[in-house]
Amino acid sequence: MKNLRTLLKYFARYKKKLFLGFIFILLSNAGSVYVPLLLKDSINALQHNATEAQLLKYALFIVGASLFAGIFRFLIRETIIVVSREIEYDLRRDFWAHIQRLPLRFFQNNSTGNIMAHATNDINAVRMFLGPAVMYSVDTITRLLIVLVILLMLNAELTIYALLPLPFLSILIYKVGKKIHEKFTIIQEKFSQLTTMVQESFSGIRVVKSYVREQSEMDRYAMESKDYMKKELALVKIQAFFMPILFLITGLSIIIVIWVGGTKTINGTMDLGEIAAFIVYLGILIWPMIALGWVINLIQQGEASMRRLNKIFNQSYEIEDDENTDHSIKNIHGEIDLRKVSFRYSEVHPWILKDVDLKISAGSTIAIMGYTGSGKTSFINLIPRLYDCTEGEIFIDGKNLKQIPLDVLRKNIGIVPQEPFLFSDTVMNNISYGLKEIDPKRVYEVSGIAYFDKDVEDFPLKYNTIVGERGITFSGGQKQRCSIARALATDPKILILDDSFSSVDTNTEEEILKNLKRFMNGRTSIFISHRISTVKDADHIIVLHEGNIAEQGKHEELVARDGIYASLHYKQLLEEELEELK
Repeated sequence: MKNLRTLLKYFARYKKKLFLGFIFILLSNAGSVYVPLLLKDSINALQHNATEAQLLKYALFIVGASLFAGIFRFLIRETIIVVSREIEYDLRRDFWAHIQRLPLRFFQNNSTGNIMAHATNDINAVRMFLGPAVMYSVDTITRLLIVLVILLMLNAELTIYALLPLPFLSILIYKVGKKIHEKFTIIQEKFSQLTTMVQESFSGIRVVKSYVREQSEMDRYAMESKDYMKKELALVKIQAFFMPILFLITGLSIIIVIWVGGTKTINGTMDLGEIAAFIVYLGILIWPMIALGWVINLIQQGEASMRRLNKIFNQSYEIEDDENTDHSIKNIHGEIDLRKVSFRYSEVHPWILKDVDLKISAGSTIAIMGYTGSGKTSFINLIPRLYDCTEGEIFIDGKNLKQIPLDVLRKNIGIVPQEPFLFSDTVMNNISYGLKEIDPKRVYEVSGIAYFDKDVEDFPLKYNTIVGERGITFSGGQKQRCSIARALATDPKILILDDSFSSVDTNTEEEILKNLKRFMNGRTSIFISHRISTVKDADHIIVLHEGNIAEQGKHEELVARDGIYASLHYKQLLEEELEELK
């Protein structure tokens, strides 16, 4: 139950409405338990030649008490169940807000499908605890206590006999509840695996079709689904066993009442009305006993799901504003200074960058080259603090990077990642993603700079054309140019392009670079590329090799040095010559 204690802060927000709900439970139960007493009196009255007027009075009282209980039963659902939905909303909102602030490291270590399972199945299981479980727990306990008091007042000896089977019920609830918790945890983990598999299959549908693996995916899904079904059935079997046993135990109580109470009635020590009231009260207790079993299921499932959610909630943000943040900083100019910067993803991983010293002047254009795995992408991920450097310090405009508020830092940096991502939305909304408000004039302008406007004009609905999921309806070059336009729309002081021309032909690339040179005048630009044509006009070129700056300088200087850069340059010249000979 310790995991469910984290929900107390949510209950506190709605304590007034919950308090009303608990009052309504008491009033509803008061009406319900009054009915058997009226029934007792009416039966006893019949034994003593009651008149029609007396019977009508009892009938009206019974209807009135039932109506009274029914009205407050409706109000219970209008308070406690409504609160459960409101807390579910709060929980989903907090979960989403927390997920958004978690570092990239978290998403690298957790699959999308697993996170989706937390946001759907687990939160729903917790909601069932928040509403029905809480409501029926209070309802069951209050009804049980009221009925027990009345039964003891009617006949203490018969009440003790009737309660004899109940200790067996407690043992059963404890044993079965433990099993349900174990089984439900396994089911939720399996659901996460299944969701992950489906999400990956849909995301990689091009690869699936390219390699003709449709049948293989269908077979794998069928196998995983069957395993999930078996685990679900294992839980269902326990639940299927649980309910009949509950009926059996409560039924034994009724049998005892009829046997012992009937004997007392024959002997003249009990009224027939009291026996009838006893049987009705035990009937009233049957549902609480059954509800108790259902509630135990819900609590165990909610506990299992909340434990999984707490694993997410307990993840630290790692990168966030703290007491060292200088909130007086509202803008940046673009000077970047790396001092003895080293980086690795964790203590067990090798160093990606080691002792990097580099100063980038504001308004300059710098290019980064190097072999695959040399640390280029990791280098640029440190600037917007997608990761923090492991050792050393980074300064922007002379201020330590960690002093600059995150929203100020990232709003002033435009990034085009190596693998561009587009949302399933209109072209207009994709390009405007980083803006507070959609600005069509701005979108048209940056589309022209990215050499994307002509493509858009050929789309059926122009800028209102819906982009397929992850940009599936666009070519690689169109996705890259749309992503460039999106980065430019935010009017960044620092623009980072991570191999963003790899799917663009050289002529288009040349046009974009010309446009960017005009647009980024006075701003800092950082290009990562494998093409010499992309970087040769940069103010400064650095070559990374095994996490260190192996070479740096201008294009002509690096070619003359006859090192890694020169090797890449001559190799590309040879490839171009061979292409021309074809």
